[in-house]
Amino acid sequence: VQLQASGGGLVQAGGSVRLSCAVSGRSISSFNMGWFRQAPGKERALVAVIRWSGGTTYYTDSVKGRFTISRDNAKNTVYLQMNSLKPEDTAVYYCAAAAKSKILSVLTTLSGYDYWGQGTLVTVSS
Repeated sequence: VQLQASGGGLVQAGGSVRLSCAVSGRSISSFNMGWFRQAPGKERALVAVIRWSGGTTYYTDSVKGRFTISRDNAKNTVYLQMNSLKPEDTAVYYCAAAAKSKILSVLTTLSGYDYWGQGTLVTVSS
C-alpha cells in the first residue's frame, strides 16, 4: 500500500488549500484515513480522521470549523480542505491509513496507523 500526498504550497493567511492523498495497492474502502501535521520543531499531531464508511469524522480543536476531511472511494483518494488558514497551520501534512477495524480512540494516535504518505508542506504567510 502506498500513499501519495499532494496539494501543499505557499498561501496567505485567510486563504484556502486542498490537500489530496492518493492511495494505491488496495481500496481505501478497507481503511480509516487520517491527516496529521508536523510543524517545525514540534511533534507530529493529529488533524482529522474519517472512518472507512465516511460516516464519522473527527477534528482536533484548533481546526474545527475551518478544515474538512472527505473521501472519494471511487477515486481511492482522501482530501483535506483547509479554509481560513493561519500562520500556525504551517506544517508538513501527512496522510495515513489504518485498518477499518480500529476504533476512533486508536485513530487519534500516531501508532494507530499502518501506512503513511511522504508529506506535503503547507506554508501560511502572515
